[in-house]
Amino acid sequence: MGLFSSTKEQMSEVVRENTIASVVVRTSNVANELLAVSSSRKIPVSAFDFRLLSTQTYTKLEVDGKEEEFEELTSDEVAELHANTLLLDEHFEIKQVYEIEIYDKGDEEDPFANLQMSVGATVSLTKVYLTIKAGSSVVYYDNFEKDLVSEIKKRMLRANVTIGIFDSILHKEISNIIAKIRVAGEYFFEKKETFLISEGLEPVATIDDALILHYEKKSDNDLEDDKINYAKRGYLKSVTAGEILVEYIKPKLGENGRNCRAQFIKPKEPTVKNEPAFSVTDKIKVVVGDDNITYLAQDGGYVTFENNTYDIRQDVDVTEISFKTTGSIESELSADVFINVKEKDVLKDAIGMGMDVEVNEINIEGNVGSNATVRANKAVIEGQTHKSSKIYGGDVQINIHKGYVSGDEVHITRLEHGTIEARKVTISQAMGGKIIADEVEIEVLASHVNIQAVRRIEIKRLKGEENKFIIDPVATKEINESLEDSQEQLQEAKSHITEVKKEIEEYDKRIQASKQSFNEIKKRLVQYKKSGVKMPAQFVKKYKQFQAMYDYLESLKEELKEKNDRYDILSQKHKSYQNDIFDARVINRDRWKGHNEIIFRLIEPNIEVKFFPPNAAKMEVLGLIMDENDDYFIKVVEE
Repeated sequence: MGLFSSTKEQMSEVVRENTIASVVVRTSNVANELLAVSSSRKIPVSAFDFRLLSTQTYTKLEVDGKEEEFEELTSDEVAELHANTLLLDEHFEIKQVYEIEIYDKGDEEDPFANLQMSVGATVSLTKVYLTIKAGSSVVYYDNFEKDLVSEIKKRMLRANVTIGIFDSILHKEISNIIAKIRVAGEYFFEKKETFLISEGLEPVATIDDALILHYEKKSDNDLEDDKINYAKRGYLKSVTAGEILVEYIKPKLGENGRNCRAQFIKPKEPTVKNEPAFSVTDKIKVVVGDDNITYLAQDGGYVTFENNTYDIRQDVDVTEISFKTTGSIESELSADVFINVKEKDVLKDAIGMGMDVEVNEINIEGNVGSNATVRANKAVIEGQTHKSSKIYGGDVQINIHKGYVSGDEVHITRLEHGTIEARKVTISQAMGGKIIADEVEIEVLASHVNIQAVRRIEIKRLKGEENKFIIDPVATKEINESLEDSQEQLQEAKSHITEVKKEIEEYDKRIQASKQSFNEIKKRLVQYKKSGVKMPAQFVKKYKQFQAMYDYLESLKEELKEKNDRYDILSQKHKSYQNDIFDARVINRDRWKGHNEIIFRLIEPNIEVKFFPPNAAKMEVLGLIMDENDDYFIKVVEE
């Protein structure tokens, strides 16, 4: 009889209707064997079960095209098989033969009847898991662990998973849950439990070649409320120096593996269809690595691809930026990109309605339309800004301003009811609007302008009235936020000081109340020491308690000193915001006309000092002074 003789030649059975007598079978596929018995005897598989009696493991290796016979391994060789390098050899084969006893269940009591177990695996079959469903229950008994392992291995065999090769982790994985069952006696699974019970050799996946355009990914269409914003079409692909523009992933063949059925897994050949066929200019650096080729920007700018060549440029001319032409343009402020927008027709918008523009530097020869936003380190607008437009920048120059602008230095030719927030503002002509800055200088001031400055407001020629000149130490957003933070810190420090003072008072009272008894104990301890008599433990304990209380009080006093010092530092910082107000100036090189109001806002006390310069008065430099009665006045002072 051959090694793998048919089942029919190995069976010895007695058959009764709807039952099966115990029969011993040797097979390499338990699941198929059970189905064959079920089919031949017309009995459902659920009516009978099997016991694993023994397992034989066989291997063979094809060498130089010559196939050897299967050889049986010893138990020690099987135990070491999972670490054998031959497992990754496609010419190495493994086969197992199982001797099982198939028997009729009858009325046999099943200790795992309420333990709903199933065996599943990953797609590659390199990991096999045991899952116990929530709601399952089981009762512990003497041979529980041995029987549970046998039950799990039976389910592995039904799934055609090998035994003893890749399942060395089985006992370790289930040991924790077995311990819980042993302690509980009767255990109920409140949630699903999953255990890794067999682990083969996972193959390393093959890598197909790929060409990644990193600069394109930066400007993919933005999603707003899960909808594509078609206004942002990535007209310019801005980059900074050192940034990866393009990356070619080289193809790489994966590594072999073997699954828990002992089947060899061979990786697929890599697909190659994206090899670089383009060239680059000297503004792009090519770095060849083992796994990839990267193309890096040597300079900041925007990426172009013309005549199959990648390049980086800095300057770009466009007629207009609008929904119909370019869409919004958002390049990084740190990228060295300059945009010149050439549309200068006064009846058209160079920057169209609703457009967002972000660029290092921009020159706009015409107008900025409604709800348009421009962000730039340097911006020049030769036309006018719409009242709903917003300009953000470092150095900003605008011809006619009606909208909102925020910057470091802002230069306006004519302000027409627009709003300005900046560190320094210079305006040729202002007629209506709001200005918030550290320093403001206006060549010609008309009417209805609200000016708030931290240090200085200077008017060369005053042509109108109903203007407000406000000196406010915290007029700008940055200083105001700093002041608010300072106030919070002061309040917190004050609260801490109050808490420490209260604790000091409490400990001081306790020490004063215990001082007399402490001194008595101290005297006795000195006497005991001089007499060489051992000091009573109770006296020593009380002495140490008092000493610890005294030491803690001293530490509280030190802490109070530190907190008072911090409060003083914060207070001085807080006061410094207001100290500068006495150096602030409102200057009018012309005569005052009509009704104008000058306000100096103090922090402490929180008051406003107002002054209304008389019509036609020549009061050139005005400042805030405090008299000997701590009263505040606005008067003519030295510049």
